[in-house]
Amino acid sequence: MNAHEIKKLFPVLDQEVNGSPLVYLDSAATSQKPIAVIEALDDYYRRYNSNVHRGVHTLGTLATDGYEGAREKVRRFIHASSTEEIIFTRGTTTAINLVAASYGRANLGEGDEIVITPMEHHSNIIPWQQVAKATGATLTYLPLQKDGTIKIEDVEKTISEKTKIVAIMHVSNVLGTINPVKEIAEIAHRHGAIMLVDGAQSAPHMKIDVQELGCDFFAFSGHKMAGPTGIGVLYGKKALLEKMEPVEFGGEMIDFVGLYDSTWKELPWKFEGGTPIIAGAIGLGAAIDFLEDIGLDEIEKHEHELAQYALDRLSELEGMTVYGPQKRAGLVTFNIEDVHPHDVATVLDADGIAVRAGHHCAQPLMKWLDVTATARASFYLYNTKEDIDALAKGLEKTKEYFGHVF
Repeated sequence: MNAHEIKKLFPVLDQEVNGSPLVYLDSAATSQKPIAVIEALDDYYRRYNSNVHRGVHTLGTLATDGYEGAREKVRRFIHASSTEEIIFTRGTTTAINLVAASYGRANLGEGDEIVITPMEHHSNIIPWQQVAKATGATLTYLPLQKDGTIKIEDVEKTISEKTKIVAIMHVSNVLGTINPVKEIAEIAHRHGAIMLVDGAQSAPHMKIDVQELGCDFFAFSGHKMAGPTGIGVLYGKKALLEKMEPVEFGGEMIDFVGLYDSTWKELPWKFEGGTPIIAGAIGLGAAIDFLEDIGLDEIEKHEHELAQYALDRLSELEGMTVYGPQKRAGLVTFNIEDVHPHDVATVLDADGIAVRAGHHCAQPLMKWLDVTATARASFYLYNTKEDIDALAKGLEKTKEYFGHVF
């Protein structure tokens, strides 16, 4: 199935915006949803809406089967060894915060180091800032090369016996950099540290094998991979999760409650307090089925071709600065000389072209790039070379609109 055929499976893409066919180039922020996912959500609410685990009636059983069935799909999708290692969360942000609040605060102290990079999304910076303040640990940043990549030699120099946690994004949401997380995990483990991978921008676009990567924790969001908003996943090695304390308390996560003390359920439910995100999990399961039917290898190959095509097309335009390495994931981040990215996005939107503009929740990286903001076009399995041609044409129009003649 080619991208033109795939696009027809996403109802929102079949429309005009401001009188022009919609060209959606903002999937790094959130992906669109195929009819299969929409129908799965509709089916749950229409046919077997119920709470899970506690009920013994038919609807409750169906809902539980759907919810726990989705957990098994996630386990298979990222090649975890057990469903006990799959925690449903609200998204990547919640998953990282869970690790920081539970594992981080219990295992860090004065003199310990947390190693991250300047390219991290705010959701993989702020939780560690807070843990460092609470425990006396220190944040240490890996240096970046001029093209926004990481050298293993720098990793070897930065990670030390003081390092207790390494937390790094798999793929940069700004630069498209694909970080060598497997090699970094090996170095972290040699020094007795654990490794968390922010997989928000990788899980939707490439095959993930957490055992092959060697990471201790892996976090990602459903809404970036054709699933619903409000659902995400934390993978954690069972031995680590068993030692960690919950950070939310209430129904669903308890075993026994007394007047003055309580005990917790076994994994994974001790981390899923309250009524869980049932519809979201079922929708995520449907999204996984959809992506696996298309094939993650095919998706990755398609996006790599689009990224290269976009780099070639944008390089033809004078006055453009494109950020990040040559080899990258499916996005391009750029600026037009003397034109604010918000103005770029506004002009493109007038022609139905949706891109993201701003700091992309990566203000430290913007400072490293020496800019206040950038524009970003990000691609997914439903995008085509014609979409990129439309972007290039729109950028030419933007330059003309602001009186740039290069």
